[in-house]
Amino acid sequence: MTAIATIRVQQQDFDTAREIAGLSAGRTDVGAVVSFSGLCRADDGLTALTLEHYPGMAEAEIKRHADEALARWPLQGLTIIHRYGRITPGENIVLVVTASSHRQAAFEAAEFLMDYLKTNAPFWKREEKPEGDSAWVEAKSHDDDASARWKS
Repeated sequence: MTAIATIRVQQQDFDTAREIAGLSAGRTDVGAVVSFSGLCRADDGLTALTLEHYPGMAEAEIKRHADEALARWPLQGLTIIHRYGRITPGENIVLVVTASSHRQAAFEAAEFLMDYLKTNAPFWKREEKPEGDSAWVEAKSHDDDASARWKS
């Protein structure tokens, strides 16, 4: 069977369980499904995150990295969903699901994709605080270090 790649950049929320089930439904060649879901948390009194993206470019860049994951690991499929807009604590931000015959490929591909999304995907985040303050989120060196391990 052919590997299935689903990529969506959307404002609306998603159902994590439904997305996982959809990737593996009817597939007898899938032995491992790995998922990562990123949620908005209320660090330091955060009241919301606003995520902005460059429509068209964001999807194309995510697809480019999804294609790289499909080339590097023996995957049966993957799903990447990234939200944009105003997101409050407890809400979903991102979902990465990878399916493979074996767990190692599924784990590594999911880590590769999340490291890319965290460091290089064309999204910009602005944090809102209760006092009405807001600030753009800057890149973190530990995220860059995690992403650098995939360059070869």
